[in-house]
Amino acid sequence: MNATTLFYIIIAIIIIDFIVDKILDALNAKLYSDPIPEELTDVYDQAEYHKSQDYKTTNYKFGLITSTFSLVLTLAFLGLDGFEFVDNIARSYSNNNIIIALIFFGIIMLGSDIINTPFTYYQTFVIEEKFGFNKTTKATFILDKLKGLLMMAIIGGGLLALIIWFYDVTGTHFWLYAWALVAAFSIFTNMFYARLIVPIFNKQTPLETGELRNKISAYATSVGFNLDKIFVIDGSKRSTKANAYFSGFGSEKRVTLYDTLVNDLDDEEIVAVLAHEVGHYKKKHIIFNLITSLLLTGVTLFILSIFISNPLLSNALGVQIPSFHVGLIAFGLLYSPISEVTGFVMNHFSRKFEYQADNYAKKTYKSEPLVSSLKKLSKNSLSNLTPHPAYVWVHYSHPTLLERVRNLRM
Repeated sequence: MNATTLFYIIIAIIIIDFIVDKILDALNAKLYSDPIPEELTDVYDQAEYHKSQDYKTTNYKFGLITSTFSLVLTLAFLGLDGFEFVDNIARSYSNNNIIIALIFFGIIMLGSDIINTPFTYYQTFVIEEKFGFNKTTKATFILDKLKGLLMMAIIGGGLLALIIWFYDVTGTHFWLYAWALVAAFSIFTNMFYARLIVPIFNKQTPLETGELRNKISAYATSVGFNLDKIFVIDGSKRSTKANAYFSGFGSEKRVTLYDTLVNDLDDEEIVAVLAHEVGHYKKKHIIFNLITSLLLTGVTLFILSIFISNPLLSNALGVQIPSFHVGLIAFGLLYSPISEVTGFVMNHFSRKFEYQADNYAKKTYKSEPLVSSLKKLSKNSLSNLTPHPAYVWVHYSHPTLLERVRNLRM
């Protein structure tokens, strides 16, 4: 195989992925106007249902425009040897492989962010604003962008630099050291995400003493779940949409409730949502996901180590001087079909785990408060109640609302 053939394989992968994605989107969009299933007729009234249809249609059309623009830009960048151009700029500043790679990815990431920012701005301040979701100020939007870029530069740049250093020192055995680094970083961020990362973007405050906290503590005690750290996060500063999540292990274990969740649901519903999250913890889903993610990362790095030294990877992207950083991009594009397959499998397990967590909540608490909470959350986010099965299979990490309600009422 030569570089030209590999180039066309990459192009084919990009185009096929786009076509499949757009077919799934179109199939899903065809069901937007389907009647609401009988079990969910109390989620929307007629006016709200029309609003949800309008919201879904607006996002579908906007997604079609942005993804088509991204495809055209990507193909043009590849066809015009954009990676060669950026690589030459990076090499004009240094002869050090690590510095070249950092400049190279810095230009790519910054350029991508600049191009995507107008679309993100429109999504936030036009679409989300129109449908009553947006609470983000322009100052918060800009600060989030700057903080995200800074974190990407520090954390992403640091990890990349270490991985390239491992490669320069150990050759094809670099994957073992890179895997250990990624594993350590993943475990560390899982442990301390809420303590170190979240405060950069949001304010967290302990749930105040009162009836809700007492009910949560009583439930946690009844199932033998030690939970001292319950926090409320100011999610309302960006959106009206609600959420709740667990993070950390051992002494760092905590539950975080969005203030929008606390405001939208009653105490029974909040405890039911918490019972679902406890179910994930009790069923070892968090550990399974972490271990599986690390194993998949190890396999990916091992396969990368086999091919990364082959100059064909860099040459296929039009770059004449072979390098780790360009080879990494080519490998990522070629590996994307395998990533899609593993994504399908992980989504399958994720949907299965959601059922298990729902069943745990039903068994240890009550099913109806969880049903009503799911309906309220779906209504408040204008969720799609009639998704296409193929779209669900590919993209959904959770069962549909209808499937969850039927399971909870069995």
